[in-house]
Amino acid sequence: MQHLRFKALDDLSKKQPLTNPKFVGKKVDDIYGESVFGDKELKAKLHHRSYDSFRKSLLKGEPLDPVVADEIANAMKDWALSKGATHFAHWFQPLTGVTAEKHDSFIGFKGGIYDRTLNVHFSGKQLIKGEPDASSFPNGGIRSTFEARGYTAWDMESPSFVREAANGSFFCIPSAFASWTGEALDMKTPLLRSNEAISKATARLLQLLGNKSVTGGYSNMGIEQEFFLIDRGFFVARPDLVACGRTLIGAQPPKGQQMEDHYFGAVDRRVLAYIQDVEWNLWRLGVPTTTRHNEVAPGQHEMAPIFEAMSVACDHNMVMMEIMRDVAREHDFTCLLHEKPFAGVNGSGKHNNWSVCTNTGENLMEPGDTPAKNAQFMVHLAAVVRAVHEFGDLLRVSISQHGNDFRLGANEAPPAIMSIYVGDQLARVIEDIVVQPSNKLERVASKLVLGVNALPHLPRDLSDRNRTSPFAFTGNKFEFRAV
Repeated sequence: MQHLRFKALDDLSKKQPLTNPKFVGKKVDDIYGESVFGDKELKAKLHHRSYDSFRKSLLKGEPLDPVVADEIANAMKDWALSKGATHFAHWFQPLTGVTAEKHDSFIGFKGGIYDRTLNVHFSGKQLIKGEPDASSFPNGGIRSTFEARGYTAWDMESPSFVREAANGSFFCIPSAFASWTGEALDMKTPLLRSNEAISKATARLLQLLGNKSVTGGYSNMGIEQEFFLIDRGFFVARPDLVACGRTLIGAQPPKGQQMEDHYFGAVDRRVLAYIQDVEWNLWRLGVPTTTRHNEVAPGQHEMAPIFEAMSVACDHNMVMMEIMRDVAREHDFTCLLHEKPFAGVNGSGKHNNWSVCTNTGENLMEPGDTPAKNAQFMVHLAAVVRAVHEFGDLLRVSISQHGNDFRLGANEAPPAIMSIYVGDQLARVIEDIVVQPSNKLERVASKLVLGVNALPHLPRDLSDRNRTSPFAFTGNKFEFRAV
């Protein structure tokens, strides 16, 4: 093992940043979403009556016309073939923590048994439903091992995409996964059910408040993705990292995060080349990643996308983790996504920034300059606080996993108590309403004056950032820091 570490050090001294020629000279707007088949592509390729029928099925939950399903499948097939795809796969998220996919080629035959001719084909039935074996996936004890049938169901809300491999491409269809008797066997089905509940409750509440233009709502999600990047030579010299993704043996590192000088520090050129490569690959797949920086611990970094509708954001996060792992190998790194790969240093979080929007695009978590006058905001704020108070045990269980519990604390919010932080100004607004209903005092957003003429006056948020609450209000959203 010691010999391997010396060899890794020698190899490391010779390594240079890797350039991906596919993206040299490209512009973001030239390649963004080029590997995605979404609503825009569907609208362009379908007859307007077929597209309207599809949207009606999507919004009202009505069965999709089989003729329209065939038309959609044919449009998808033609587009996927133009991107070099040879196979399609229902891409789903079982209870394993990673994604799953079963590939089928577009190849078929027509004619009799002696005069068969090749027929490249993809039907509406194949698009809507797949049938993988469900017996070997975890199910929480709700199914017996011999009860093997499972169904994948096309998620019409989430855009499909093409993934490139060494010798061709394949077409991924985001899907839900359920048993023959209807139990959810995945992470997506409960997510979509919760979003429908949010939509109905949002419309009902806003109608009661007099907002008649809103007919539904949805959750927004912005998922921060932290990770550790380890040179491949050092990774393979550690059996515990190879087997478990975290250290089980060995001494503390000679340099941890004592000065925390790695945080937001200049990014190493080789690491930056890797992150840039990841970004270009993600942009092609329509993942709107925007933030990149060094994190607290040495070797730790973060990437984060612009917020999106919740189910799409979760799909994109799964894609992001797959791309990060794949591209790391090309750059002779290993990307560690374990919550706590190294003892004694900061763990990697996946902080979720969550809000609720109306179907007209209004953020209901936006307080405005005078939150006390913003009835929609105050009612939804009260609803969230009440929900966390009533169902804090469910929130705690949702993040209660051994790796995550080991990570939490120190630089992360300890979640033993599911508390909410709203900040001093909002707290005073709430007190004005609860304690002194007749008090008309307004709490107005203020400016931050830094005392230097060359520095502008900054608009001050209604709250400071909070590192002790696992569910903190951060201006126009809540940040669930314990995920």
